[in-house]
Amino acid sequence: MPQPPRTRAVRSIAVLALVGGLLLPAAAPAAAADPLILRVGTDQKLETLNPWHSVTVADYEIFQLQYDLLVSFGQNLEPSPGFADTWESSDDALTHTFHIRDGMKWSDGEPATCEDARWTYQFVLDVVASETGYVGSGYLEPYLTNTGAKTVTCTDASTLVVETEFPTTLLTQAYIPILPKHIWSQYTQEQIGDAEADGFFVNEPPVVGSGPYVAVEWEPGQFIRMARNENYWGKAGAADEVIFQTFAGSDTMVQALKAGAVDYIRGISADLWDALEGEPDIATVEGFSNGYSYLSWNTKGNSEGYNGSTSALTDVAFRDALGYALDLDKLVDATLAGHGVAGDSQVPPYHAKWYVQPAERRTFDLAEADRRLTAAGYTRNAAGNRVDKDGKEINLRLTWPDSEEEMATNAQFIQGWFAELGITVDAYVTEEGKLLSDLVGPGLDGTADWDFYMWGWVGDPDPMSLLSFFTSFQIDNLNDSFYANARYDELFELQQRATDEAQRHALIQEMQEIFYRDSPYHVLYYDNVLDAYRTDKFVGWINQPPEGGTPIFGYGYPGYLALIDAASVTPEPTAAPTEAPTASEGAATPAPSADGGPASGGDNTTILLLAAVVAIVTIVVVGLLMARRRSAAPTEDE
Repeated sequence: MPQPPRTRAVRSIAVLALVGGLLLPAAAPAAAADPLILRVGTDQKLETLNPWHSVTVADYEIFQLQYDLLVSFGQNLEPSPGFADTWESSDDALTHTFHIRDGMKWSDGEPATCEDARWTYQFVLDVVASETGYVGSGYLEPYLTNTGAKTVTCTDASTLVVETEFPTTLLTQAYIPILPKHIWSQYTQEQIGDAEADGFFVNEPPVVGSGPYVAVEWEPGQFIRMARNENYWGKAGAADEVIFQTFAGSDTMVQALKAGAVDYIRGISADLWDALEGEPDIATVEGFSNGYSYLSWNTKGNSEGYNGSTSALTDVAFRDALGYALDLDKLVDATLAGHGVAGDSQVPPYHAKWYVQPAERRTFDLAEADRRLTAAGYTRNAAGNRVDKDGKEINLRLTWPDSEEEMATNAQFIQGWFAELGITVDAYVTEEGKLLSDLVGPGLDGTADWDFYMWGWVGDPDPMSLLSFFTSFQIDNLNDSFYANARYDELFELQQRATDEAQRHALIQEMQEIFYRDSPYHVLYYDNVLDAYRTDKFVGWINQPPEGGTPIFGYGYPGYLALIDAASVTPEPTAAPTEAPTASEGAATPAPSADGGPASGGDNTTILLLAAVVAIVTIVVVGLLMARRRSAAPTEDE
């Protein structure tokens, strides 16, 4: 198989850097009276301020800056004060009490009390009990329902009590933003959850929140400007404002970082990240993956209501055999330039406490794949093509979303490997929104007209969400492979209720073994997160967690609050680059000015000039740039 043109991509970027250095002025320093702005670049579109519609990592980052969780996360991912400052559970772990800090206010000055937390949690319970069963993207409700929460009450203005159906230790992991009742209760469930509903609540700026920053300006798909919440209850960070800027890809994002037009960029492609080593005033950081990229099978195949191309898709033996036809180490090297680890479990090694490697891990062996296929009844016809048990030649359709461009490299290899087994693979990219629609099964009036596809998930500090995707309860929601296994469901419920860590570990280990054996997914790799930031404007960057984490785009907002204005301290040496992929290419969209008007100078002028330079140079290097990966989501990459 041909290797991806990585060397050509690096040369193209070198041309961009050379021309950019000739044409771009240095970023102008802000005047003393100007706000100190932290500018953050991402290649994900900033398309929602309504947290119930959050899908991508960027969506989650925005809402967690504006809204506290009931219990937040510290630098070491430990439970830390959020909307509640203390909490405790009863001895039987069925009654959980959260103490809301006194005197807390929303950004509009209204009191923030227990009633806001009660209303938010009750909203989730009501949604789940409704005919619809979910709200918005459907990604947030399981954080509460997986805890077994059944009633939420306020015994006074500062005390929230949650009763659960079973003993649990998971309420401190609930990723539900606490919302201001006086704003959100004005809208119906439909107006909050359905973007097509009459009177849909967009939650346009100025947003009312309790977090350290709130959105004051938003250009959907382009940027979000957030200002300091003067009513925030905790320590303030150095930045007066935070601007999140959408870039079309890694190339212009990196150039903007070099020019000082942005201070932090997330999800850089491996080649560009490697090339940043040694750049003055720039530090690179490689975060361990709390997620994975995967190949998902339509496990219902062509059974009634589903439109897979062959009945073989429903057969565990077929899916298992093809696992031997995937050289995962080759994909890590070719697609990620080594910035990742070959995959196996649905629980990434990031979760060191819970991850267990399969007892019998598959190796790349085309002869073994051929033997297993034949033994399972999938023989070759006279033309050498593999046929299913209905006598039909197996021609599989493989797709991936256009936001995951690097998957094209994976597809080339998969086509070649499967061809050696007599299986034709038609590989093609699908627009992200259309793919989400195509995947839907008959339970939600979809056609499930696909065979296998590639995408990615990102998890949470606890593995609960990543485990839940493969329960039969999620088939019409997050279980996009339609996989069902009664024992897996039973184990999921048992580990939900396990308050003893050793017991829960044993249950989760068995779940990982079942998942690997049944192969609703083949986890391709745990792709590391490649970020970079400048060290000349802000200092005090900290990783969450300290080992294997990144400064921001984590859980909660400790990284923002730790920042210090570099001008206020004696300059420190640039942080040494660390080690461990994602993005695409294109021109940046203009950033907003601090006063909300059009970009007209300083960093913004730099971005505009940068876009012009990229446009000119692209004419020269068109066709040479390789596909770039966009970042994964707290959810599906989504």
